[in-house]
Amino acid sequence: MDAIESKEFEGVELRRDGELLWVTLEDPERANALSPSMVAALTEIYAADLRTEGIRSVVLHAAGKNFSAGADLDHLARLRDAGLEENRQDSQRLRLLFESVLRQETLTLALVQGACVAGGCGLATAHDFVVAAADARFMYSEVRIGFVAALVATFLPLRVRGADMRELLLNPDFVGAERALELGLANRVVPADDLSATGRNLAIQILERASSESIARTKRLLLQVMGVPLAEALEWAAEANAAARQTEDCRRGIDTFLETKALPDWRKS
Repeated sequence: MDAIESKEFEGVELRRDGELLWVTLEDPERANALSPSMVAALTEIYAADLRTEGIRSVVLHAAGKNFSAGADLDHLARLRDAGLEENRQDSQRLRLLFESVLRQETLTLALVQGACVAGGCGLATAHDFVVAAADARFMYSEVRIGFVAALVATFLPLRVRGADMRELLLNPDFVGAERALELGLANRVVPADDLSATGRNLAIQILERASSESIARTKRLLLQVMGVPLAEALEWAAEANAAARQTEDCRRGIDTFLETKALPDWRKS
């Protein structure tokens, strides 16, 4: 199978940068609206087994002034008069996009500038880390037009507490970058000119200090135990702990520390 970075996708561009895969939303004239073709492209990219291709991190960013305005308006107009089954199928496509991002086992980062709205906001905040430019503005705007941010509600608890989640989903106002940082929607806020460099440096710093196998297993566990009763969650966690100890990465980490009292450079295979 061809490497994912060698493929061409409508509305999305890929660039390999060593262990990093840069994914760029390329429809700035429409504020990178999530058209059906863009949703399909992103789903295919994030659903790929990127670790087997030597990719350890995906960095998503967007061309133009805004990260994403959310739903494509032409597509939204067509759905207005669609029946339940057609709307269900469309919702399932968006569900697959979010799920592919959440289940992608590499480290994922979203770099956000300008407006980050509705489905675009959901896309960004499904990533492991969000680096926001100082001009970034986040909004789950679904209730403004009679929608429900139902899919986002399933994974937003990974980022924010319940009271803040209610406010974000029920009071559709823009949240600035600094407030997003306070709430947990963003992990870093930087000047707009530093956005790409900060995202790259953050990814590299993490990959130097963290095992990709451990990152993947931790991400799986976080999804598995969310909302599960304590006893069941602890049982899964104990199994995950034991299984991780059998990996080559864990053996390497222990051996390196015992021999050198230092940690491995995880960027060196």
